[in-house]
Amino acid sequence: MRSTIREAIDEIAKVLLGKEEQIKLAVACLLADGHLLIEDLPGMGKTTLAHALAQVAGLRYQRVQFTSDMLPADIVGVSVFDAAANGFTFHPGPVFTQVLLADEINRTTPKTQSALLEAMEEQQVTIDGETRHLPEPFFVIATQNPQSQLGTFPLPESQLDRFLMRLSLGYPDAEAERLLFKGGDSRRHIGELKTLLSPETLQHIKADIDRIATSDHLISYLQRLVHATRHDTRFSHGLSPRGALALLHAAKAWAYMHSRDYVTPEDLQAVLPAVVSHRVLSAGVGSAGASLIEELLQTVDVLAVS
Repeated sequence: MRSTIREAIDEIAKVLLGKEEQIKLAVACLLADGHLLIEDLPGMGKTTLAHALAQVAGLRYQRVQFTSDMLPADIVGVSVFDAAANGFTFHPGPVFTQVLLADEINRTTPKTQSALLEAMEEQQVTIDGETRHLPEPFFVIATQNPQSQLGTFPLPESQLDRFLMRLSLGYPDAEAERLLFKGGDSRRHIGELKTLLSPETLQHIKADIDRIATSDHLISYLQRLVHATRHDTRFSHGLSPRGALALLHAAKAWAYMHSRDYVTPEDLQAVLPAVVSHRVLSAGVGSAGASLIEELLQTVDVLAVS
């Protein structure tokens, strides 16, 4: 099973060149049953990653382009009166899929953004007083443009907390960009990628991840990391208990992907920037920067100091 995950990462890397680390984190996010936020400039490959991941995982895929005039019903669906049946018929929205790409989510209003909150947290939506369950698995990949761009609405903390990880793809390196120029638009080849997983396979993998062992020493290290975010004056507020659990579960997925049945400190360190940076705020303005997160990893001892 773990060799299949390695194949899946290699398959996605055929269309998203030079971004293996980000691909691995995106796959870990899926296996950890979380949701993924990708923040970057337009044209960096965000949509390519989402579509390729759905293709390789064998999951149904829908893409929604968020705009300023979008309404919640455009996402979750709407009930329309059917004169022939003398009643209302529900027309499901694009949220009823397995992989939902919420493209440029911060270009729509907070009211419409909030339509995804229940779906992401409870894997269900409530419409006209009736609760409707979403498919299994349900994985949201949202993209957002930098807040410095015009026409964006910042995501509130409650919405950010629904995302297990936040990534940035960044510019490709020179070699990857050269291959891109030679091969043309890689999105044309997404349909040619092999389907290596399935919803049933993913369920088995998630059950195996839940059984990954964590030692007392590992839990103590996790607590020291969490404690540091809460008591270091450079953070305006620290990591919540739910955020700490998300970090541990992401580390379990990372350990599984690397053929381990137990979590190591290196697993926590590998996923911590993606899991924590959007959940804690610096004492300045905005979310904690990469340098602050890196300093956190450098200053918190792996082993307890007696």
